[in-house]
This record gives sequence, C-alpha cells and structure tokens, in this order.
Amino acid sequence: MDESRFLLDLLLILLAARLLAEVATRLKSPAVIVELLAGVVLGPSLLGWMTPDTTLHLLAEIGIILLLFEVGLETDVRSLARTGGQSVLVAVAGFVLPFLFGFGVAHDLLGLDLLPSLFVGGTLTATSIGITVRVLADLKRQASREGQVVLGAAVLDDVMGVVLLALLYEFSTGGGISLVNTGKVLLFVILFFVLAAPAAKIISVVIKRFDAVSEVPGLVPTTIVALVLFFAWLAHAVGAPQLLGGFAAGLALSRRFFLPFGSALHEDPVFALRVEKEMKPIVHLFTPIFFVMVGLSLNLREIDWSSGFIWLFSGALLVAAVLGKLLGALIVREPWPARWIIGTAMIPRGEVGLIFAELGRSSGILDGQAQAGLVLVIALTTLCPPFVMKWLYRRHGQLLNATTI
Repeated sequence: MDESRFLLDLLLILLAARLLAEVATRLKSPAVIVELLAGVVLGPSLLGWMTPDTTLHLLAEIGIILLLFEVGLETDVRSLARTGGQSVLVAVAGFVLPFLFGFGVAHDLLGLDLLPSLFVGGTLTATSIGITVRVLADLKRQASREGQVVLGAAVLDDVMGVVLLALLYEFSTGGGISLVNTGKVLLFVILFFVLAAPAAKIISVVIKRFDAVSEVPGLVPTTIVALVLFFAWLAHAVGAPQLLGGFAAGLALSRRFFLPFGSALHEDPVFALRVEKEMKPIVHLFTPIFFVMVGLSLNLREIDWSSGFIWLFSGALLVAAVLGKLLGALIVREPWPARWIIGTAMIPRGEVGLIFAELGRSSGILDGQAQAGLVLVIALTTLCPPFVMKWLYRRHGQLLNATTI
C-alpha cells in the first residue's frame, strides 16, 4: 500500500468509527458494535473500499494491547473482595458453563475439531465489563448489592479470560494441547504478574521524578505507552500473547488494585488519576482501529447464508452463551429479580469476545463461517442485554435493596 492510500484508509477508519460511535452512544447502544459495523461497511462485505494490510494490522495490534491496558487499569478487585463468595460463584459458573456449552456445541453437535472448539468455548466465557459498568452507571445501580456482585464477578471473569486466552494462544502457535504446555503457560503467567508489580513500581517512581523536573509536555503518556509496549514485548518473549502484557501493565498501575498489584501507585492516588486521564485519549484513538479491522477481516459475501450450518451454529451458540451466564447467576442467594439482573449483566461479550474470535481467525484456527457465526453471537449478546436490564429494573426496581455494600 502506498503512503497516500494508507493515510486515506486510516482517515476513513477513524472517522467512520467515531461518527458511528457517537450515534450509538446517543441511542444508548454499545459503541463497539458500530465500530465493528464500520469495518463491515468499508470492507469487502459491502462497499469494498479497503482491505486489511500489514500496517493496519500493526496499528490494530497496538490498539488491542492498549485496550487490555485500560481494562487492567480499571480493574477493581475491591469489588470482588466486598461481595466475596457471591461474585466468585457467579464468575466461576459464568466462566465454566459457557465454555463447556460452547465446546460441546462446536465439538459434539457440529463436529468441529478440538482446537477450534476450544476457541469457540473460550469466546463464550467472555464478559464485557465496560458495557456492564456503563449500563449500571446509567441506571445508578453500580453501588447496589446486585451491582457490586456483577462488578466483582466481571473482574474475576476478566482475569480468568486473559489466562485462558494465553493458553489458547500457546496452543494455536504450535505448542500443541498438552499438560506440559498448559503448565508452562500458567507458570509464565503467574511469574509475569508477580514481577509486573515491582517493575511498575520502580518505573513509576522514575517517571514521577522526571515529570517533576521536566519542562517538555507529554512525559507521562509517552513513558506509560513505552512501559505498556515493553510489557507486551516481554509477554511475547515468555511465550504469552502481547496483549497479556498490556493487561498486566494496567493491573500493576491500577490505583484500585491492592497488593501486590497496584503497589506502584497506591502511594500517590493523584498521580494514578493523572495516568488514567492522560492515557484515555491515546487508548481511545487506537482501540477503534482494532474493532474496525475485525469488521474488515470479515467477508460476509463469502458466507453461504443458505447453508444450514451458519444458522445452526449461531443459534446453538447463542442459546449456550445466554444460558451459561444466566445459570451461574440463578444459583446465588439473592432475590429472584436480582438473580435475573446479575445473569443478564454477565451476558454481554463485547470487545473481549471479539478478541477471542479474532485471535482464532488470525491464527488460522477458525474459518470464515465459524468466525462470522461467532461475531453474530457476540453482536446479539452485546446489543440485547442492556435493554433487558433496563426493562428488569423498571419492573422490579422497587423490590431490590439499593443500599451499598
């Protein structure tokens, strides 16, 4: 691609993603879905104005690393601690059941091979904490009992999901499915997270001291981005996906994460808030590129929509995706309206589900049919639950205890 063409494509990606996101936000819908739609419209599925190239893929990779950094930065394990066993039960059940249901549908019902089936199951484990938090905040219920259970469960779900993603990445890059490879990845992940906190503490102290004497603007975001990229490189060096490095860097710098994670910035919450504030524009510049690229990578014209496979695949996975999350919430000791709200709040897959689906596609594990089916499921499970949650609160809001924990 020549330089002028690249600049034009990047302009189209950023403007289309931003304009559609504005429309979605005003309609109270998740922006991630319309960013995906922008890629579908611009790509071979509809207009055919652009196709993914190496440079755009690299920008998308930076976007997903920064997105996982933001997820880690906003992770609040205190929410998990406050709700204790209830959140753990919802998270574990909402992680294991969709994985088993999705794997069973793909492997036993549809006859997919072992590794693609693992990717399908892994995709269904995801919960988009960003969408869930946004809906609860809009309804002013994030401090309620059920809101805290959801937030705590979503935090744990994120951590387990990233670990599972690291395992699937190892399996897909030639390591094979074995106990040895599983143990190796888990060991590397544990060591990586343990070492991330002291490394971030040392580096953040250096950043703060240089920032105090520097007369050049932009020191904090520049050095934090460099830190995130270093962690991403380090994660790849130990055999984990680069995006795990972004997540670990976010956890290590989070002002909400207790020891050992987040020890770097607990001593100076003002500086922690400054890091969050100055990094958000950079994160929000790059992350739409990733979601648009997911849409660009889809060629819906190549999908045989008359085939029963795509509809059976999508329909069966949609049922598995919804039931897996709902059943995990229905077994907790809460009033029935709260159980339904908790289960519904855990359903959105959003950006996390797309990360799984795109990794499966880019590694050659998932074909176009399977990826398209997964994207349909992710879109439906992301779009519908916010509206269902609002309806449930309108109907049962007076029966729920809104006191904070």
